[in-house]
Amino acid sequence: MSKTNRPGFTSDYMEGAHPTILQRLVETNMVQAAGYGCDEFSEAAREKIRAACGAPDAEIHFLAGGTQTNMTVISAMLRPYQGVVAAETGHIALHEAGAIERGGHKVLALPAVDGKLTAEAVAACLSAYADDENRDHMVMPGMVYVTHPTEYGTLYTRAELTAISEICRAHGVPLFLDGARLAYALGCGANDVTLPDIARLTDVFYIGGTKCGALIGEAVVFPQPGTVPHFFSIVKQCGALLAKGRLLGIQFDTLFTDDLYRRCGAHAIAGADRIRTALRERGYRFAWETPTNQIFLALSPAERERLERDAQIDFWEKVSDETTVMRIATSWATRAEDVDRLIAVL
Repeated sequence: MSKTNRPGFTSDYMEGAHPTILQRLVETNMVQAAGYGCDEFSEAAREKIRAACGAPDAEIHFLAGGTQTNMTVISAMLRPYQGVVAAETGHIALHEAGAIERGGHKVLALPAVDGKLTAEAVAACLSAYADDENRDHMVMPGMVYVTHPTEYGTLYTRAELTAISEICRAHGVPLFLDGARLAYALGCGANDVTLPDIARLTDVFYIGGTKCGALIGEAVVFPQPGTVPHFFSIVKQCGALLAKGRLLGIQFDTLFTDDLYRRCGAHAIAGADRIRTALRERGYRFAWETPTNQIFLALSPAERERLERDAQIDFWEKVSDETTVMRIATSWATRAEDVDRLIAVL
């Protein structure tokens, strides 16, 4: 099979946008609208997101991408002497090229269990700082950061997220949830964390669009308005405010119409479940178990060479000379025929 004809499963943002979004962008193209997210489409999207989150007063801002959003939110909420607590496998700790540190804030990485922070680790970290007589010479943990789903494709349970939230609130530390792939949690049968749960348990979170059917875009949600005074100005100062904010508003208005956002996630999960079943039947080793759209395989050199010859899959990490972890990722755009082709070459 030629390289250009191999079915692609390297990531969940290989395609452009859901056709419904493209259609809506074309339909509204010649409508004049205010700039900077102050347009009618963005406000309609905000109202739909508030309703979906059960947070009628939520403050919502639209930014372009995940790393940009993480940098802007974290730098806005932390004091100069504070850092952000994250799993050692977290996106801000590994895959953002030191973007948070470039903004002047240390990522305080803690051991992860299945890609997740534990309430016990968070409590120990926050208590250790509070109890240390030399704490004024140290980086203060000023925020806790989690991702749902995690970079390992795993999910927090409602009980796990509740426990972390309670610890954060007991210590007066905000909880930030990165939802870059949130549709793939909401569309997963194993998930028991809803948007209203997230709005109730966190101080800020974002709903990912880039990986979940949009061309670009992330929706930052502060369940309590005014959590960060003048956040609009901070977004502008960070170069993250689009003049044509309508482009983001229209996309999120579409994603939150007729349950499209969740349906995009469910489509990806259905494809991934078919692939998981086939992998198990053929005796492949999973690096770890995941219920979402990301599948991680522990492959021998021969297995990797054979699969990469016939399909596009993603390098994750090299464990040893004999084992490499490779990722298969489905998406909102994964075609049933491409799943069939991948299964055929397994």
